[in-house]
Amino acid sequence: MPHVFTPAPTGRAKCRGCGQPIEKATLRFGESIPNPFAEGETTLWFHPLCAAYRRPEPLIETLESPDLPAGTVPDREDLLRAARASAAHRRLPRINGAEPAPTGQAKCRSCHEPIARGVWRVRLVFYEEGRFVAAGFVHLSCRGAYFETDDIMAPLLHFSPALSEQQREELARACQS
Repeated sequence: MPHVFTPAPTGRAKCRGCGQPIEKATLRFGESIPNPFAEGETTLWFHPLCAAYRRPEPLIETLESPDLPAGTVPDREDLLRAARASAAHRRLPRINGAEPAPTGQAKCRSCHEPIARGVWRVRLVFYEEGRFVAAGFVHLSCRGAYFETDDIMAPLLHFSPALSEQQREELARACQS
C-alpha cells in the first residue's frame, strides 16, 4: 500500500510526529511501513506539516507522485518547501521543540558540555522502527554546528506548542543573537 493523504474519518488517531490528536475530517498523511509485529504493512498517521518536518522523504515522494490527484493537498507547495528543507539537513528531522533547561544535568549532544539551568535547549528524537524516541538535547547556541544550519525556527516553534507567547518571542530573540 503506498503512502496516502486522506481526511481523518474520526478524531481518534494521534499524529506520530507531535502526539496531538488528528481532528475528524482534517487532512492527514499516512506513511506505510512494514508491520513490526505481524506480517503485512501498517500505516503511521501524521499531520501533513509534522510529516514534512519529521518524515520528509516519504512525504516528498507522495507529493511528487503522478498518482496524487490535483487539488488533494491544498498547501502542497508549502509542504514541499518544508519537507525539502528538512531533507536537505539530515539532523533537522530530530527536532522535537525547545525549552528552557529545568535543571543543569543534561549535556549537549554537540559540544558535550552541561546545559545550564534556564538556558534554551533543543529537544531531540530519533526515528526507530516506526517510533520517535527521546535522544537528548542540544544548546540553542550549538544548533548551527549540530544541524548544519541556523534556520530551525519553524520546526522549533511547531513542536513547542506549550510555550507562551512571551517564551516564543524570547526564543526568537535567542535564535537571532
